[in-house]
Amino acid sequence: MPQNADKVIDHEMLFREPEYQALFKNKKENFEFNHADAKVQEIRDWTKSKDYLEKNFARDSLVVNPAKACQPLGAVYVANGFAKTLSFVHGSQGCVAYYRSHFSRHFKEPTSCVSSSMTEDAAVFGGLNNMIDGLANTYNLYKPDMIAVSTTCMAEVIGDDLDAFIKNAKQKGSVPAEFDVPFAHTPAFVGSHITGYDNALLGVLKHFWDGKAGTTEPLTRVPGESINFIGGFDGFVVGNMKEVRRIFDLFGVDYTLLCDPSEVWNTATDGEFRMYAGGTTKEEVEKALNAKATIVFQEYCSEKTIKYLKEKGQEVVVLNCPVGVAGTDRFIMAISELTGKPVPAQLEKERGQLVDAMADSQAHLHGKRFALYGDPDQMLGLTEFLLELGAEPAHVLSTNGTEDWAKKVQALFDSSPYGTGCKAYPKRDLWHMRSLLNVEPVDFLIGNTYGKYLERDTNTPLVRMVFPIFDRHHYHRYPTWGYDGAMRTLIMLLDEFFETLDANTIIPGKTDYSYDIIR
Repeated sequence: MPQNADKVIDHEMLFREPEYQALFKNKKENFEFNHADAKVQEIRDWTKSKDYLEKNFARDSLVVNPAKACQPLGAVYVANGFAKTLSFVHGSQGCVAYYRSHFSRHFKEPTSCVSSSMTEDAAVFGGLNNMIDGLANTYNLYKPDMIAVSTTCMAEVIGDDLDAFIKNAKQKGSVPAEFDVPFAHTPAFVGSHITGYDNALLGVLKHFWDGKAGTTEPLTRVPGESINFIGGFDGFVVGNMKEVRRIFDLFGVDYTLLCDPSEVWNTATDGEFRMYAGGTTKEEVEKALNAKATIVFQEYCSEKTIKYLKEKGQEVVVLNCPVGVAGTDRFIMAISELTGKPVPAQLEKERGQLVDAMADSQAHLHGKRFALYGDPDQMLGLTEFLLELGAEPAHVLSTNGTEDWAKKVQALFDSSPYGTGCKAYPKRDLWHMRSLLNVEPVDFLIGNTYGKYLERDTNTPLVRMVFPIFDRHHYHRYPTWGYDGAMRTLIMLLDEFFETLDANTIIPGKTDYSYDIIR
């Protein structure tokens, strides 16, 4: 083999060595028994046709590569947003390994989460003993201030009662009776990660505001002047929460960020391991009941929580991932109207700088066609920003989007001449997107890391703006919300445009007539 201590070959080049090529050739010829190359190409070409697109969109009982994750992933996200809180997933160990690795690969930071390690016997008899032992181990080994419990498919199919299980575990001495263990049922076979986020956040709020599962008296709301903020499930949370804090601080208002995992996924390397960092404290959660209002950035990520907040008597301002000028304007004006404070001069200046940058670059993005996929709120924000830039968001797809979401996207299309002919696709997956890119091609694709296969298959350049992003580093450290976030988003769109233009004009004497120094 070519790999040895004296000649360490990088992964990129290692498998191009003759020894590996011979292995691949032997495997293909003697073990795979594939169809003939011509037949494979024939089928591949057919899957790019309009005939196949029609058949593809007619399917109603099969999902191929959905652009979403399952509920417990959103619940683990929420647990990481509260101070010294450990996520406890009642289910199999393999599921929890997926949640941890998913976040760790995106944020490039360790993500703590434990499991009740349910196996075959628990699947038959229930997981009470797993809960009793698991909570005891979690409490004694990792010393959290709070344990947030959620579920996987296995526990939900059995029908395990989390409320009863947690109370039984406390009676058995797994954790002290007064120890906080909020919970949420998050069945992975329905909904998506945004549903899990909503259920888990609601579980935390109900725990503290409604009497800790009937063990204490419910809190009484005493209306004050503070403002709550809920960001929703956000892959750019490290940069975005910093930007949200900065905006609130510029206004000089009293505010509480409900669920803020930005610090736990942005810890320093200084010789000290931090399992817990930052997050909303329990005292802040209790105080949040008295807020004058709550601003929610993701309507479809917080539907149950929004309803609950309104029932508690709070005014709720619901937005959809503000990206760009108009979206940020709504956020800024909401703070101003709720607090009676004028818009800070610094934010007015940043708005003007963003508009100037958009004017400087609009000629390059004007008329360019985009396809984009991701969570419903993020798609609304990005669609609005593309229209502001004079681009055409031709295909906007959301696997966890609803028909109501599609109507809101259509309203955005109708509000701009650049939305003519554009269409929203709720409850569709990335195999549907592949058909769209082949039959109705666009200039650019906006999505997550999994879009790189669509990029290769359809030759559509990919802009990575959607969770998860595994194959690029540190995007999550920069904001996408606010005027500064819109500036960052604009730069990412422009960078991909210019990289593609350079790649298409790079051959000397043939295509380099536009291989320019100045763009």
